[in-house]
Amino acid sequence: MGSKVNITLKNGKTIKVERGTTLEKVSQTVQDDYKAIIVAAKVNNKLKELNYQVERDTKVEFIDLTTIDGQRIYQRGLSFVFIRAAMELLPDCKVSVEHSLSKGLYCEIRYKRPINEKDVENIEERMKEIIDEDIPFIKEKVAKEKAREIFKKYGMEAKEKLLKYRNKDFINIYSCGWLKNYFYGYMVPSTGYLKKFRLKFFLPGVIIQYPTKEEPNKIPEFFQQSKLASIFREAEVWGNILDVGYVANLNELIEQNKYPEIIRISEALHEKKVAKIADMITESKKRVVLIAGPSSSGKTTFAQRLLIQLRVNGQRPVTLSTDDYFVDREKTPKDEEGNYDFESIEAVDLELFNYHLSKLIQGEEVEIPKFNFHEGRREYQGNILKIREDQPIIIEGIHGLNERLTKDIPQNKKFKIYISALTQLNIDDHNRIPTTDTRLIRRIVRDSKYRGHSALTTLRLWKSVRRGEEKNIFPFQEEADIMFNSALVYELAVLKKYAKPLLKEISEKEPEYIEAKRLLKFLSYFKSIEDDKYILQTSILKEFIGGSCFVE
Repeated sequence: MGSKVNITLKNGKTIKVERGTTLEKVSQTVQDDYKAIIVAAKVNNKLKELNYQVERDTKVEFIDLTTIDGQRIYQRGLSFVFIRAAMELLPDCKVSVEHSLSKGLYCEIRYKRPINEKDVENIEERMKEIIDEDIPFIKEKVAKEKAREIFKKYGMEAKEKLLKYRNKDFINIYSCGWLKNYFYGYMVPSTGYLKKFRLKFFLPGVIIQYPTKEEPNKIPEFFQQSKLASIFREAEVWGNILDVGYVANLNELIEQNKYPEIIRISEALHEKKVAKIADMITESKKRVVLIAGPSSSGKTTFAQRLLIQLRVNGQRPVTLSTDDYFVDREKTPKDEEGNYDFESIEAVDLELFNYHLSKLIQGEEVEIPKFNFHEGRREYQGNILKIREDQPIIIEGIHGLNERLTKDIPQNKKFKIYISALTQLNIDDHNRIPTTDTRLIRRIVRDSKYRGHSALTTLRLWKSVRRGEEKNIFPFQEEADIMFNSALVYELAVLKKYAKPLLKEISEKEPEYIEAKRLLKFLSYFKSIEDDKYILQTSILKEFIGGSCFVE
């Protein structure tokens, strides 16, 4: 065997290096070809850290901050440095990494007194010092018993509890100087990679700001998301009501066969919130109810449950679909790849839609069109609609919060609802469950059951779905009058048995294999709820696993 090996890059270029050369060293020679700092690599379609040594001819695709994998790795490193800095400056404090917020990561610090702005400034300065020292992140494979001792030493109870449900006898622990910790996923080689960040004091916690995929070389401008922050706080309260803040707590309840009660309380909390929203609409006498949210947030079931609660209040709501107001196919706008962009608001005939809405709320008769998707054009089939004052119009669709959709309807006639699955459950104090992951797993299960799609097909489409959400939904979420959190604390324990075999079908040769492997590892933390009999037919979860009285 020779001492040189060939590395073939994504662009087809081949680099000859000494056997045993690290990916980090190779990345330094090609960094100028990338838009942002390289933080990891795919080696023969498997994600690897930059300290990986190349021992044979191989294909390498470097990962920078313009990718979702690169973003996750960068956030993970910043979280570690933040935790260490906080623990040094505020002895015996407990840090929890909660959720994404305002294009950053919201964290809380539990200390003997409330933290203040000066504390946050000091932590930021200490983080900069740690980053300037360029301290390596060292990964060590340790036995579960040793890991338990480490977690106990640092007061990481949730991590300690979760070890009980780990199938493997060993676990990878990272060190950053004196602090040892466990993180779900890979790290950058050293703290020196993490120079771009900023802390923002956000009562009662802190937001870690970092570059985005779209602008990977600068910190985005901070923008307030008060309503989203409020709904996350509500989720935390619900978690306390259920006494399920972390995966280990849920696993214990499943193990003790106490999960039926968790299911019943979770569903009751949902129903109570839906009823409250219906009361708000009834009291306000709003005529147009707009429901919007990202993919797999449970809009269909929510809209039906809201309709029932409005009926309970003596109202007689009607529904209107924006899909029936699509422009004819040849007038549909196209995306940057030349494909029809059905998610663009320009794909809807806004003038006709507003004209019909205005006529309806004035009590006039309107002939509602039906869009023929096969022919690609609107048809009129004699569907005449006329409504009374006790009949609000429910409109569900991705553009519901965009003011352009209902531009001719006065604000005092509209009630806007944003719905998303904002997970209140985390793996442990430092490893959060992104809301996107919950929605993706929901969609994988639903697409398989109702659309005949494989998990591979869903994963391939997901990037486009996310791009549409970023453009058409998320910018308008703070416009909502109220937000509804469709996440159920028990749902991933149910979805696991459906999603796992679907994800396992994805071959190592597919580019989506890395994401499938990540999701499988993520699901492995959960004990499975095998019996669905306790889940109500009206549950949002039934929209995805089947058995819904609204969908089927």
